[in-house]
Amino acid sequence: MSLASKVRAWTSHQSSSAAYVDPACVYSPMRGRVVPLAELADGVFSEEMLGKGCGLWPSDETVVAPFDGQVTAIAKTGHAIGVTSRNGIEVLIHIGLDTVEMAGAGFRVKVRVGDQVTLGQTLMTFSRSKIEDAGYQLASAVVVTNSDEYETVDVLVNGQTARGQAIIGVAPPPAPQQSHA
Repeated sequence: MSLASKVRAWTSHQSSSAAYVDPACVYSPMRGRVVPLAELADGVFSEEMLGKGCGLWPSDETVVAPFDGQVTAIAKTGHAIGVTSRNGIEVLIHIGLDTVEMAGAGFRVKVRVGDQVTLGQTLMTFSRSKIEDAGYQLASAVVVTNSDEYETVDVLVNGQTARGQAIIGVAPPPAPQQSHA
C-alpha cells in the first residue's frame, strides 16, 4: 500500500478533532480546491522546477502554517512564504501566479523569518479581489522544495480541502543496507 493510500485510509477514519499530526504530511495552508501542479499556468510550478506538490485555488484569504516548524523565507513582496518542518520538509507556499508583479499590494505577512510556527497558525492574509482586479490568477502552489530528498512526494487530495487537512505525504528514502561481510 502506498503512503498516499495509508494516509487516506487513516484520515478517513479520524474525527475532525483528532489530535494526531503525521510528521510525514503537509497540511493544507488554505481552504480551497486542490489541483495537480501541471494545471497551473506557470512552467516553474507545472514542470515541477521547484519541487513536487499541488496547486490550490483558495476560497478564502488566510494562509496558515502547514505543520509545526520555522519560517525560512518570505518574499519581499509578501506573496510567498517558505516554511521548514521540524523533521526537515521544506515547503513553499506561493499565492497566485505572477503576483510578484503586485509589489506587495494585497498581501499582509504576519510572521518573520526565523519565527517558530505551529500547525494552523496564521502566516499571512491576502486580498482575493486585489489579485483578481490586478489581472492575476488566484491559483496558488504548495511545493515541497526538497522533494529530491524523499522517495515519494504524494498529493493526497484532489478537489476541495479544508485548512489543516493532510494534502501532501512524503516518504524518506529507504535506509542504506548494511553489508554483513
